[in-house]
Amino acid sequence: MFEQDERFARLHLLVQQEGMAALEQATVMVVGLGGVGSSCAQTLARGGVGHLIIIDGDVVSASNINRQLLAFDSTVGRPKAAVMKEMILDINPHCQVYAVEEFIKAQNIEPVLQSLPHPDYVIDCIDSFYAKTALMQWCIEAQVPLLSSMGAANRLDPSLLSFAYIEDTSYCKMSKTMRHICAELGIQKLEVLYSTEKQVKVPSNGSVKKENTLGSISYMPPMMGMLLASKVLRRLLGLESYQLTPIMKGRRK
Repeated sequence: MFEQDERFARLHLLVQQEGMAALEQATVMVVGLGGVGSSCAQTLARGGVGHLIIIDGDVVSASNINRQLLAFDSTVGRPKAAVMKEMILDINPHCQVYAVEEFIKAQNIEPVLQSLPHPDYVIDCIDSFYAKTALMQWCIEAQVPLLSSMGAANRLDPSLLSFAYIEDTSYCKMSKTMRHICAELGIQKLEVLYSTEKQVKVPSNGSVKKENTLGSISYMPPMMGMLLASKVLRRLLGLESYQLTPIMKGRRK
């Protein structure tokens, strides 16, 4: 039992045996293990979550080192999901980790997720609109709570991060696109973490490539990941009420 494990002794002081049991029994899925997702997964592991599903088809690159907690010279070229699993087990060898080296897409989401334990919560840390949409629709069908990260790029002020329903967001370009997608699909009440900070303008020199237009500082994506994890941890402990899933118009919750 985690409450008897010295590595969680300080956590046990806060949440006591009942809270530790709730965390140990919980299953949380983190999709996307970049700057936001790697921080989120690590925080959940240090927070005593007993079952973690981590999904990402990417490999670590040198450009990840400035912000992704799994990125080191020693891990460049390795699958992010495999590196993250090793880190989680180094934090807590008793955690049940399901690592999937796949990019989530509309075409593969059903077979990939059906082969895994049913999660109590899903945290979306993906930067692809198509994948975010597929995951959102899957969570609605499966009636699984979902928390979704919006854009962290070209921003410097973490004090302007805020949780909101997608229809109440502003300033964030990713949120704007997701608002349109949700409106077209008739989906409401998607809960997101987004920034109200206006994006820093990055000189593009005519390039439209992601790596040449989206800058990132060391602390911004990890802080978003920790905030997402903190919200889910509090809810698993029963400290905060929440709506189960986004709402699709014409569908009962």
